[in-house]
This record gives sequence, C-alpha cells and structure tokens, in this order.
Amino acid sequence: MDRLLAMQTFARVVETGSFVRAAEKLDMSTSAVSRLVADLESHLNARLLQRTTRRLSLTDAGRAYYERALQILSDVEEAEADVGSEASQPSGWLRFTAPLSLGTRHLADVLPGYCAQFPQVHLDVSLSDRAVDLVEEGLDMGLRIAAQLPGSYVARRIAPIRIVACAAPGYLVRHGTPKVPGDLKNHRALSYSYFAEGDTWAFEDAQQRKVPVQIKPVFRANNGDILTEAAKAGEGVIIQPTFLVGEDLRAGRLVQILPGYTLPEMSLQAIYPSRRHLSAKVRSLVDYLQQKWGETPPWDCWMQGSQSTDFPSSVK
Repeated sequence: MDRLLAMQTFARVVETGSFVRAAEKLDMSTSAVSRLVADLESHLNARLLQRTTRRLSLTDAGRAYYERALQILSDVEEAEADVGSEASQPSGWLRFTAPLSLGTRHLADVLPGYCAQFPQVHLDVSLSDRAVDLVEEGLDMGLRIAAQLPGSYVARRIAPIRIVACAAPGYLVRHGTPKVPGDLKNHRALSYSYFAEGDTWAFEDAQQRKVPVQIKPVFRANNGDILTEAAKAGEGVIIQPTFLVGEDLRAGRLVQILPGYTLPEMSLQAIYPSRRHLSAKVRSLVDYLQQKWGETPPWDCWMQGSQSTDFPSSVK
C-alpha cells in the first residue's frame, strides 16, 4: 500500500463527503478509492469512517487521524514546492571542489561576481589537487583538469588548459636554449609529481608526431606554484599550465621554449554525479564560469603577442 496515496485519498473522501466525488477529484475509480481507504483502516487497525447508505461520518479515531493527515500532506506539498523552487531558482549551499592553484589564482577573482549575481546561493569551496569522490564527500560538483572525461561522472568543458615548456631568461643565458625536446636531457628539469606520464614529457611536432623525452628532475613537487617560483628564480625548466605561468610569460619573467612543439592540451571540466535533476545552483555556476573563461581564458592573453625563445639575442 502506498501510505501517502492512501492518506491523500482518505482526506479527499472526508473533504467531499463521498467516495464517488473523491474518485472524480482524484481521477480514480470508486472501487480503487474504497479499497485504499479500507487498506488504510486495516493498516491502522482502526475504523476511520462510519458508512451508511445516506452519508459518511468520521469516527473519533478518524477525526484525529484526519487532522494529523492534513498537516502531513501540507508539509509534503510545502517540501515539494521548496524543491521545485530550488530547481528553477539558484539557492542554498553549493559545495564544490577545485584545484588549489586555479582556485587561488583565478577562481577567487570571479566568485565575488557570481555571489553578487546569485545572492541566494552560498558557497562552500574546497581547494585540493587530489582526486575527490563527490558523492562520498557530499559535494554538488567539482572542477577538474584532465585530458579525458572521467567515466564515473557527467562532465562539461569550461575552458582549455594549455601546457607550455618555459624557463627564466637568466637560466637560458647560463645553460643555453633547447632547440628540440631531446636537448632537455641536458637541462635541469623541475617536475610536477602528479603528471600522469611521470618524468616523460610528451611533446608533438608540427606533423603531430610524438616526441617523448625522459627528463632527469633536480626538483620535484606536488604543487605547480612552487615549481613556477623555482623556475622564475632560474632553477630550471618546467612544463606547466598557462593558468599558472601565463602572466609570467606576458611579463617576461619566463620565456616559452620549444615553440615549434606542443604538449597535450587538457580541459578544465565541471563534473557532477548525474545529469538528471541537475540543480539550478550547479548549472548557474557552470554557465557563469564558461562565460567568464570560455575557449580564450584570460590567462592565455600572453599568446596574443606570442613569444619564442629567440626573444633576447643573448639567450641563443
């Protein structure tokens, strides 16, 4: 027995004073209405209605149950209205995770604008570079940088994540400028611990031929900011996403090397457990970030004045 349906049916019988009229209101057969009320009485082990050929009347137990049922049905309607409102209007707590460096360098700049546009949404942000189980940790969504879509989640692309090889001008003056990826074997490499390829940097040439090179790290870290600072200090060569090094490339604190070669592009993705019943608050943040960043994110502005390693003559 569907207890909520039985309760609703009983209430409608009381309101209309008739099984027939209740059946019409509920778009059910009279026999189905009668059976639901009988099943409810059997479940409660109490008679709720006195039935005569001329009228229906509530028993004492029926009157007490009817009052409580009205309150329960009202609470259910209110809960459904609240959920329906949230589904159409962004509101409530939005809990999500994002990569540490992306969060501090770029997400922090755009979230105040989001909060101003959607004041009914409250943010709970967790910054971490580790893989996070959204369901297990009670998160609505996550921002993740990856080359492929994670199979266990629905993913929506927010922006491209371009990877470049670079070094400080001073380092290149002292150690020379690599002309082909193989030259990196003789350079000081600063390595990111979470690279899927480990210490193999997988370049491609203009003909999209793979040109992998095995580097010999002198510095390894699980945070790109540390590696970027070390590279700016002249400690060695790095490959890092442009959201980390774009501003330094634009300002000349770092110089792109091997411009004739590319590294595999990744994507910043919004991931969430299911496409069904996607909440308005999740959709609003994803749309907002796509609008702010998109296919030409602000951290790639340096590319408009594309640099090459020929830029200071003394570096050759």
